[in-house]
Amino acid sequence: MYKSRLSRFSLTLPVMLLLAACVSASVMAAGDLTSQDPVEVTVQLGDEKNALRFVPDRLELETGKLYKLVLHNESPQKHYFSSDSFSRAVFTRKVQVRDKEGTSIAEVKGTIREIEVYPGQKAEWWLVPVKSGIFDDLKCTIKGHAEHGMVGSIVVR
Repeated sequence: MYKSRLSRFSLTLPVMLLLAACVSASVMAAGDLTSQDPVEVTVQLGDEKNALRFVPDRLELETGKLYKLVLHNESPQKHYFSSDSFSRAVFTRKVQVRDKEGTSIAEVKGTIREIEVYPGQKAEWWLVPVKSGIFDDLKCTIKGHAEHGMVGSIVVR
């Protein structure tokens, strides 16, 4: 009796390991984030009508997708793109800083809490949302800007 249970187990173990290897290989192939092309989303920090607003003021993203969030400040004053809750729900690949001609002049890596963009400039935040939710704390943290309407929300599905 003991011997037959042991031989059934020794026959089933290789089959289970083979199945586990097949399943994990297909999961890893589907989850390869390094081969994604970024989804580009542009946010204007101020526009012709109102220098104190985000356009759009509501972003909709999906978990697991690579985004290049282009923050473009066309207003005559600097602005911040800041959301503590959203910054904790994403993996930041990099922030790319470019000059007016579009040449890359710096890359910032690691955890990003807010990005300051100077007048007439752009910054690119390359990120992957890893947690879904509604993040209603998007704002410009310069005194008076949020109070005058420079606020927004980010929805991650």
